[in-house]
Amino acid sequence: MLVVLAIIGLMAGVSFPAISASIDSVRLRSATDSLAGFLNAAATRSERRQQPVEVVISIKDNALKTYSTEPGYTRELNMPDGVTIEAVLPAEQPPEEGPRRLILMPGGPVPGIGIQLTNRHGSRRIVRLDPMTGFPRVESVQKK
Repeated sequence: MLVVLAIIGLMAGVSFPAISASIDSVRLRSATDSLAGFLNAAATRSERRQQPVEVVISIKDNALKTYSTEPGYTRELNMPDGVTIEAVLPAEQPPEEGPRRLILMPGGPVPGIGIQLTNRHGSRRIVRLDPMTGFPRVESVQKK
C-alpha cells in the first residue's frame, strides 16, 4: 500500500507543472477572447447608438472600462487571476502615468491599438483593434 501511494505521489508531483501551465494557457486564451469581445462591443455600441464611447485601459488595476454619453452606462472587464495587462501598444512617448484612454467615435476610424496580455509562464497574446475593419484580432507572441 505504501509503495502504491509513493508511486501516485511521484506521478502527481511530476505532472503538476504541466497541468498548471495548461490551466494558465486556458486562462490566457479565455482572457484574450473576453478582451476581444469587450472591445468589439464598445465599437459596435458606438456605431449602433451613434454615441462616442470612451475605453479606459488601466495596467495598474488590470482592467478595462467603457463609458458612454448615455446616463448610467459603464462596463468593466477585469482580467482573471494569473493574467495581466502587460502593455498598451503602441507605447506612448514619453510614457504617462495612469490609465490609457481612447475614444471611439461613431463613423470615425478606430484607433489602431494593441493590448498585450501575459500569464505567469511568460506566454503572451496581443489583441489589436484593426483600424480598417474596426474588429479586434488576436495574435500570439512567440517566447524569446
